[in-house]
Amino acid sequence: MKVKASLSEIIITPVKLCVLFSLLVLPSLLFAQERGKVEVVKDPKVDSLIQGYVTTGSGKSGEATSLEGYRIQIFSGSDRKDAYDAQAKFQERYPGIGTYLTYRSPDFKVHIGDFRSRLEAEKMMQELKNRFTGLFIIPEKINLPKLDTE
Repeated sequence: MKVKASLSEIIITPVKLCVLFSLLVLPSLLFAQERGKVEVVKDPKVDSLIQGYVTTGSGKSGEATSLEGYRIQIFSGSDRKDAYDAQAKFQERYPGIGTYLTYRSPDFKVHIGDFRSRLEAEKMMQELKNRFTGLFIIPEKINLPKLDTE
């Protein structure tokens, strides 16, 4: 026994299935498109912990003051006057870059800059090579640059 299907029956059956599918599935998709609300439920201690983490040493909320970075050592020696002279020589040429003089017995050390990456420090070191001898890049905690909030 052979079953013969007409062309119209072959085409109508998939169309009926598509219509049935769209009638069943599309309404659920339309309801899924509604805008939702997000409600955050948290302990109030979380805010105080975050605030304490962001505040570091300065006492000002919302402002971190230091992070890991690099500085360049431009002087190391036991003579205080030479250390101050090296610091003044650098500040005269580069007034916008910070200098840091430290004393650890028996030496005075002058470090300059607050570089976030070693590459930045190396670029500055290449520029200073002709003016200072014995330059070293030192990994240290650095001060963050002041941000213009206006």
